[in-house]
Amino acid sequence: MSVSKTPNGRFRARLKSGRVNVASKVFDTKREATAWLARERAALAGGVDPRAGKEQVRDAMQRWLVIRSTTVAQKTYRADQDVERLTTASVLNLHLSAVSGREVARVFEHLLASGLVESPVVRYRASLSSFFGWCVREKLIASNPVTAVPVPKSSEERAQMNPFTEAELEAAYRVWREQNARLADILLVLGWTGLRWGEARAMTVADVMEVPAPGLIVRRAAPEGVTTKTTKSGRSRRVPIANRVLPIVERLKAGKLPSDLLLTTESGSRLHRSAVLRTMRWERTGRGRRIHDLRHTAACLWLARGVDVSTVQHWMGHASIATTNLYLHHLGTGADLAGLERLNRAPGATGGPSAGRAGE
Repeated sequence: MSVSKTPNGRFRARLKSGRVNVASKVFDTKREATAWLARERAALAGGVDPRAGKEQVRDAMQRWLVIRSTTVAQKTYRADQDVERLTTASVLNLHLSAVSGREVARVFEHLLASGLVESPVVRYRASLSSFFGWCVREKLIASNPVTAVPVPKSSEERAQMNPFTEAELEAAYRVWREQNARLADILLVLGWTGLRWGEARAMTVADVMEVPAPGLIVRRAAPEGVTTKTTKSGRSRRVPIANRVLPIVERLKAGKLPSDLLLTTESGSRLHRSAVLRTMRWERTGRGRRIHDLRHTAACLWLARGVDVSTVQHWMGHASIATTNLYLHHLGTGADLAGLERLNRAPGATGGPSAGRAGE
């Protein structure tokens, strides 16, 4: 019999493949034993051997990392390497088949409670899901326990956009020039073109276009520690070079070959964020902003100058107009300005046609 009663009154379920005993388990009730046997038979019929699920998570994860080291980008592999460190020992010591969504959720909760904010936990979830997805493909388990478990929303405040106004950008530029004139020029270019840091590091002289109007073709990105790749959206785009920074761009490309990097240090080396921040004494001169806020600054400058929202969407490379509209909310609308004007009127003023003759 596949389900038999033991001398102590419990029920043992035995899974067989032909005449070979594959697995067995003891349950308190016959119903539980029968249900487990049905699930394991279905898994076995689908090509998953329950004995493979007896491998510990820790051992399988190490085999997976060896494969990942040659099949994914280095940045992805570095994130994958953190999976074993971040996973609790209680889960690492479990058999693969014993890991359920409940254990996965507890790991997420533990990481958030230990001080990690939501974004790194989301990255950890992606790597953990890749691991269990590999286990499914290798027929070690029947399903991925991470798929249906979201990361709990963190109460930590997310970094908000904090763009410079045009006057603030000019004032900061004057201070930056006292630290390093060339890097100050590059930061001003970022504030007028909206380039991401990785896109700026990958920009070449050949990407500078002069006709039909001055502009930069954004084709690639070079995030630090990663080989050059496509842009975030996977598509190229064109951004304008305003007259304010056109002479700077001309100086930066002077004497260089088309294949040379456009935005470099004085020695011609590729930019590195930490070195730039240190040289520019950013904690003192950055006015509480991040370098990424220069990208936000460009979008706000364009919108404040009356550029159409759909055009700004294209220049920024946003997949959705809703993302571009966030900058409109930051700048405020005509209704906001009208409301403020009403608040600033003298008490008793109605704002009607005869308001100006009230004292006559």
